[in-house]
Amino acid sequence: MDEDFDPSTAPALNLATHLVNSQSIGETISRATSPGLPSDVINDATRHRPRTFSYFELLPYDVEEEAQRDAALQGILKHLYIAIKAEDFSSGAVHWTRQLQAWLSLKFDMSRELRAKLAKLYFHLALAPGLDSSEVDRFSRMLVTLTRKKNFLKPQVDLILDWRPLWKEIKATVLPAESPAHWASLKRGGLKHLWKLCLHSQAYFDPTERITILEEILPYFSTSDLADAFTAIGTLNFLMPTTPAPPTDPHSQPSDFLPTLFHLWSLVARSKAVDTHSLDISSRLARDYLSCLHVPFGEHGIFTREQSDVIFTAILRLTEIPVGQANSPYSNIDHLAGIGVFLEKDQKKHPVTYIISRWIVTSLSPHCLDKESSILNSLEGLLESVETFFHPSNHGPWTRMLSQLTYYLSELFVSRWNKEQNSELDLPLDRRINPALKQRFVLCLREVTFMGLYGKGTSVTSMYFAALQNLTYLEPDLMLPGALQRFYPSLQGLVEVHRTTSSLVGLQMIANVMTRQKGFRCHVTALLALALPGIDANDLNKTQYTLNFIQAVAYSIPFVNLAKESSKIHDTSLAMQWVQGEMERMEAEGQDVKIDYKNELSDEDEADIARSSTAGFGEFVITLLGKVFTLLENLPDSSHLRSGSPEDNIINTLPAALTPVFASLSPELFDIALEKLATFVSSHVVHQARDAMAWICNALCKVNPAKTLKVFIPMLVVNIRHEIDSNGAASDRSSGTEILPRDRALVWHISILSMCVVHVGKEVLNYKKELFDVAEYMQEKCRGLPTIHISNFIHHLLLNLTHTYPLDTALYEPDVIERGLDIGDWGKPTPPSDLTIRWHRPLPEEIQFAAELFESQAGGAMRRLELLMSDDPPVSRKGKHKEWSDETSRQLNQLRLVLSGTAVLFDPKRASGGPNGQEIGDVIMKDGGEEDDPLADKDEASRPQYKYEAGYLLTPGTPLYDRIHSLREDIGRLLSRTHSFLNAHQEDDVSCFTALYTAYRFWITDVGFERSAHPLDRLIRIYKADISPFKISGLRKQYPRPLLIKRADGYQQQRVKHNATVRHRSELDIQLLLDLAESAVSPYADVRRVAQSAQDASIKVLVGGPRQVIPVLLERFRKALDDMDHDRIKGAMYTLLFTSLLKETIKDWRYAPDLVRLYIRTAGVDKASIQSVGNTALLHLLEFGKRSGSMAVVDSAVVDSIRPDEDEDCIAAIEARRDFVVRRRAKIEEKKARLGLEMTELAKESHWITASRCAIFATNLSMRFETIAPPQFIELVASGTNDPHPGLRSTYLSAFSLLFGTIEQRAIYEHDYHNVLLGKDHKINKVVVPVEKGDAEFTQKYLDSFADPEKAEYLVDAGYPGWLVWGKEFQAYRAKSKRFDGYDDLERSVRKQIGKLLDRDWLSKFFGHLKQEPRDTTVSDRFRTSNVMLLMHVFDLMHDGVTEINFEDVKELVAEVYGDGSDKHQHRATAEILGGLLAGLGDSPAETKAQVWEFALSKLDAIFGDSLTPENQQYWFTFLRFLMDSKDPRRAHDLVTKLSSFRLDMQSNAAFKESSKVQLLGHLITDSGWHFRHEKPILEDFLAHIDHPYQSVREAIGRVIATIYRTRYHESFENVGSLLEQNKADSSIGIRPYKLTPELATTIQDIFSRIEKWRHERTPGQQTSSPYTSGSKTVLVWLDNTLSSQECTELIPFFPEPFLEQLLHMMDVKEDPDLMRLAYYVYRHLPNIPFRAGEDAPLIAALIRLGTTAPSWHQRLRALVNMQVIYFRRLFLMGTSQRELLFSAVGDMLSDTQLEVRTVASATLAGMIRCSPVAIRNPIIASLKTRFEKQLAQNPVPKRIRGTDTPSGENQVVIKRHAAVLGLGALIEAFPYATPPPSWMPEVLARLARASDSGVVGKASKTILSEFKKTRQDSWAVDQKYFTSQQLEDLEGVLWKSYFA
Repeated sequence: MDEDFDPSTAPALNLATHLVNSQSIGETISRATSPGLPSDVINDATRHRPRTFSYFELLPYDVEEEAQRDAALQGILKHLYIAIKAEDFSSGAVHWTRQLQAWLSLKFDMSRELRAKLAKLYFHLALAPGLDSSEVDRFSRMLVTLTRKKNFLKPQVDLILDWRPLWKEIKATVLPAESPAHWASLKRGGLKHLWKLCLHSQAYFDPTERITILEEILPYFSTSDLADAFTAIGTLNFLMPTTPAPPTDPHSQPSDFLPTLFHLWSLVARSKAVDTHSLDISSRLARDYLSCLHVPFGEHGIFTREQSDVIFTAILRLTEIPVGQANSPYSNIDHLAGIGVFLEKDQKKHPVTYIISRWIVTSLSPHCLDKESSILNSLEGLLESVETFFHPSNHGPWTRMLSQLTYYLSELFVSRWNKEQNSELDLPLDRRINPALKQRFVLCLREVTFMGLYGKGTSVTSMYFAALQNLTYLEPDLMLPGALQRFYPSLQGLVEVHRTTSSLVGLQMIANVMTRQKGFRCHVTALLALALPGIDANDLNKTQYTLNFIQAVAYSIPFVNLAKESSKIHDTSLAMQWVQGEMERMEAEGQDVKIDYKNELSDEDEADIARSSTAGFGEFVITLLGKVFTLLENLPDSSHLRSGSPEDNIINTLPAALTPVFASLSPELFDIALEKLATFVSSHVVHQARDAMAWICNALCKVNPAKTLKVFIPMLVVNIRHEIDSNGAASDRSSGTEILPRDRALVWHISILSMCVVHVGKEVLNYKKELFDVAEYMQEKCRGLPTIHISNFIHHLLLNLTHTYPLDTALYEPDVIERGLDIGDWGKPTPPSDLTIRWHRPLPEEIQFAAELFESQAGGAMRRLELLMSDDPPVSRKGKHKEWSDETSRQLNQLRLVLSGTAVLFDPKRASGGPNGQEIGDVIMKDGGEEDDPLADKDEASRPQYKYEAGYLLTPGTPLYDRIHSLREDIGRLLSRTHSFLNAHQEDDVSCFTALYTAYRFWITDVGFERSAHPLDRLIRIYKADISPFKISGLRKQYPRPLLIKRADGYQQQRVKHNATVRHRSELDIQLLLDLAESAVSPYADVRRVAQSAQDASIKVLVGGPRQVIPVLLERFRKALDDMDHDRIKGAMYTLLFTSLLKETIKDWRYAPDLVRLYIRTAGVDKASIQSVGNTALLHLLEFGKRSGSMAVVDSAVVDSIRPDEDEDCIAAIEARRDFVVRRRAKIEEKKARLGLEMTELAKESHWITASRCAIFATNLSMRFETIAPPQFIELVASGTNDPHPGLRSTYLSAFSLLFGTIEQRAIYEHDYHNVLLGKDHKINKVVVPVEKGDAEFTQKYLDSFADPEKAEYLVDAGYPGWLVWGKEFQAYRAKSKRFDGYDDLERSVRKQIGKLLDRDWLSKFFGHLKQEPRDTTVSDRFRTSNVMLLMHVFDLMHDGVTEINFEDVKELVAEVYGDGSDKHQHRATAEILGGLLAGLGDSPAETKAQVWEFALSKLDAIFGDSLTPENQQYWFTFLRFLMDSKDPRRAHDLVTKLSSFRLDMQSNAAFKESSKVQLLGHLITDSGWHFRHEKPILEDFLAHIDHPYQSVREAIGRVIATIYRTRYHESFENVGSLLEQNKADSSIGIRPYKLTPELATTIQDIFSRIEKWRHERTPGQQTSSPYTSGSKTVLVWLDNTLSSQECTELIPFFPEPFLEQLLHMMDVKEDPDLMRLAYYVYRHLPNIPFRAGEDAPLIAALIRLGTTAPSWHQRLRALVNMQVIYFRRLFLMGTSQRELLFSAVGDMLSDTQLEVRTVASATLAGMIRCSPVAIRNPIIASLKTRFEKQLAQNPVPKRIRGTDTPSGENQVVIKRHAAVLGLGALIEAFPYATPPPSWMPEVLARLARASDSGVVGKASKTILSEFKKTRQDSWAVDQKYFTSQQLEDLEGVLWKSYFA
């Protein structure tokens, strides 16, 4: 469904108007499979769908044969095979992958079989252990390219991928405990690359494996530690295939596994992340099962009604629309996702609105039409219930989401409709969208779309514009009348300006559809005329939108007058009368106008009206040009504009809009336009609009070069000569950037001339002499700033003569134009298959002219440059006016532009130094001595470059070819001489150097293609902007003909660019590169910058370019450091460390060591700016010297799938290449080791800045799996860990930990790196526990074992085994651990060396540093895990008896560190030391454990008992977390027992100590989860003392009680099969989790009966605390915790009784504000809890009972608060009877005796009506209206008695009248933005106006009416038409203003 859907190309994201913020959605959406392609699609071996566009046939030259493309592909694959087999990944495999990418980008097709093999290969390579991140990233991107479009590879048919390797990688990241040790650290690609792989490979996983995936992942689910739940659900979303499995597969149909997925969803309630994951899975299932015939498909798609209601309720939650006083439906449990947070998809790339829309659209079918409940009904209900939130006035956080939802719904529906129509989507008839369904869908979105068009913020409105386009495309007859009814008044200026601009954009989006629709197309010309005033220099945004609208129309209809003089239709009168009549009709009928032109107008009448409307085109064109000229005259000076300003956008938009206008003009109109334009150009000089005018002239010239050039060239040439001769323009030097007024006319004419001669074809040959002569004349006569424009003119003329480009701009094919255009051709696109293109291919005469011009202009500039550098220059080099500098810059600029203009004639082969275009041999390319150097990559220069036919014009060896190339080489040599001259004589002449190095850059890069101007990128950018109003999802290139031609031009340019991407370097290239390298370290910053930029661009196009400049730059760097030349040092640093050279230098180990040595030396330069540069550069160098891919594990069977047929020569090549790779690797490692030692030595005696850099590099260079590390390095890090400098200390500390980790890793993997890559670790204490039968008995036995550590068979360091479901086995550890001793000699010697260094003095210093006060208290003043990790290693070594220190030393030192415990830093250090001692005991023998625990417990007992303070308690909480989190509580059973034995001391007055102990206990229980088995006595103690006198203790108790009950829950299904079956058997949404246990039920009843008892005992008004207030607060904290977490549904049975009543009582205790606040907070949780269907009835009944009968009016008021919230949240799940009861109750509460209750009841009623779907809303409105009108009539105003103020009679009458007024007011307020007002509203308003009693009734009615008036100010002109004159009079009478008249 979303196969080709890419929002980056969607109209909402790239309107040419720049309207859209392109980051609003992001660039890609997960492109999983399309739901089935038709089986009868063309049987092509390469694609499932034929190409729409004939790229090869449309080119103006013959392309290569298919066989040549295949040969190139075979060559690429052969080299790829050799590279992979030879393990040459970094240079070989990556290079050939790039080549393969280029081959595919040229639209070449490979067979599906080969594509599938390559996809498998790249999937395998992207996951191959041992590869570097850059390689992995390249392979991943290649896989994405191969699998992105499903018309190449159909899932399960062409390709199946194995999910297991990917799961292994994901597991290492999200479940490190389940993966081999140290494995996650190997992964260099990062999570981003894994998610990319998942997104693109998921569709290709085998759906029959679904049950296996569930069996693999579900055992890791647990809410005991919520992170496990997020991880499991997130992984399922990423890994589980959603494509249909065969009907025979067990547990693989949606009805089998969906109940379980819904059950998992309900296990983690109140989580936004889980809502999104669950919706994503459902959404993909809906898409993939759309075409699956063996699964039933009904009104809810493949889902049941129950499931559908749950999903819609979740969608409503996700909008987060505010209701009344409700807080968010989500709690903060997403913060507990832990590592699961990385499994959430990027919301910019995968918006949840897209996921929702995909689910809805793919579940729709004709089944929805006649059912009472269906997806379509629910969608209508959803949009109707939140309709007011779409209104622009109702702006908030929800606005963006609603706009996206509208857009994606329409976009995906259009996509599906089109794919069904063109048979891409093969569905049975009962699932295909039919006209009735389409119509209802459009009606459903119509109103909200029209509402959103006038919203605030372009990123929001752009979504609605795109939705408008989609809906209009689907149902023009439904959308266009409403659109025109709204847009006409806007264009006539009857409403606000922002509505006008929105209307213009809306018209642009629907123009194309409108021009094709009978009747509606007759409006187009009237709309064009009305839009013209929008071109206004005072409002540039509106101008831009107007031009865009005109552009869209011009691309859709020809501007040809179809009203012939001779016929009956000869002018516009018929059309004008008709349009006027239609506008009046729309105004009369209002927004609900219905127009059916198909039946109203006969075809002939309609055609006559349309023809009549075209008679006004002449007038339109004249007015348009007049408006444009006025606009141009009023633009500000372009030199003052910033890029992207409105003025800048206008200058870009004008040519874009006028190009199609000129192209679609009839010959007569074209002549008018030409005459107007020529007159303006010759008679005006509008300097600031120079560029815009030039572009406009170019647009005109391209349409008909013969006519236009005949007018423009002679006129412009004469004007140019006149300006030079008569006015002395450009006669001398001008400084600055401003063009002098004297020169402006000349520049105006030159600029226009230069644009008139580009892209106009051979027509310029007719003016060859004039153009040649005027070019010579200008170059000779002119000086100063205008000269750049002269060179630009020559550049453009050369482009025109030498380039291949289309000359075709017509809207229709030539044969269509020949037969004559009529109304039937309007809006009719040219099918790509019928396209023919008239190309410009340069003729020999044009080439000859270009060559002459090139020689003349380049020759002249060269001669002048030689003269300027001679001993006797024509202009003096001295003096302050810089005339010489200007002249030199001018010649250089001229050379630069002439070179790039001729770029396409230069042959890359000849430019590489080979004679006559021969590819030069490898020998020429080699630098001296390189062949024998294993550090140089010999393969690079000799790699073949595959080139394809791109229409190169010259024949190698011909005189012309040689002349042009010789001249280019002469220019190159002259540039080099200029460089030498400037350095010798003018080294501070920045402008000359800038011009020179820009010329260098063009000379090197612009060969074969004008790379410097980025023409292809620009063309594609413009093309994408131009197609946006015509792009309809699911249609293939149905664009106007000029845009199809633009696409063909883009492909032609792509071919040319491909051949000129890189080339070999010639001797002259090398010389110029060396010149640039010299100036890159110039003492002048501006010179350096431009040289660095030119050098960076140049080395990218030359093979081996970097290696030419690196040695030179390093030498310069060294010299600058020797001389302490600060400027040159900075230049060298920027050049080597901040350009692409850094990557090249670091890879090439001939130069890398020198670079690092020099970089280290910069640390000693005493200049702040250099230090700053050095610090920034360090970020790029942090990875330098690390082990690079020395080994990778690749499955040879996968690689052999692409083995070439001629295998013999491959074997030799593989051997040779592998031998080279191995030798180079060994040599590099040798150099790394030497450099590592050098860095180690340097670090010992250097300043700390130098030492810190050395330490980083030494660590990277020295530490290796094979050798561990040299002794000197070990000594350095051991002593450095106690360095006095804190920064250095932390660097050495992490290196020391890494060293220990390397030893451990090497030993665990049995000293073999191959084992590391394969994940074969040898952990002697790890065991796998099989689960034979995971029944209740097994689970109970498993749980009981946690209470008895003595009998433990194994220890489980994770909370997930068995929590949800038992897998077949789980991992555990031996209870009686064995001591690991698998060290070899190397490891022993290193351990021994470290042990000798670790003496008492070392440890004493280390402990001393631990308790130092940290410098940065915000970051470092915490329990630091890095210190603990190192201590774990140190103590492990100590327990093995390898160190100098022993346990007794440690004990003494700990006592010293702790001291008296008065300082928090002592506590922090002690916590870290004890953490290291205890956490590292895993493999220690029993006696060591006992010894350490005995010591630690004695310390902990004292600290926990008496020494905790607010300052230090956080360290100890973290210590406990570190020790216990995800660990088996039996590991620390002594501590667990100690903490669990805590009981509250009611006599103690040390509140803090008590609360600290409770908090410690809470942390322990949280970390141990459901494994904690000592809860009963604790619970009894805490429940007995909920009325504890101290607040901090109470809060801690409340949280602990909640934690205990939360961690008691587990499900423990026997196996996954049983889990699926039981959930399926229970209901379609699975088993309801968190069922209430009898124990908890009894406890809650007992607690609330105690609270009730205490309530009665409390004296009313008591100010002091009482057992009631204290106990209530404890319970509220418990409830708040529980209701905010996932198990909140457990307490639902208690909501109606006792919670509701008790909470309301608590809110009434005014003497205790805290209790009131807490109770209100908990009370507001209640309606946000996700009840299941039917569970809400008791709560609703209780709310109604309280609201109507509670004695306290405060309680009645609060009942209302929750009524509206529960109504809205449960919109899709609430039963009809509950809904009716709620409305009835709120209606009754309008008659409450208390005024406040009545007022809130009115607001609540309005809110409930507002958020009800129409089907519910309308009957309720009718019944309420009747009820309240009757009530008002039956209770007339009581009569007054003279002399009293009070009306006689009962107060009840006033209350009843007030109730009736408020009830009617609620009906009004429910529709604040409805325009026009509903039919019943005027009558109700008039009735309210008449109920203007004195007192509360009158006041209420006036308030309601004034509010109505306020919200209707904008729309009153329209709204008042719906009132009778009598009603308006009534209203005016109340509000005393004639406003309503």
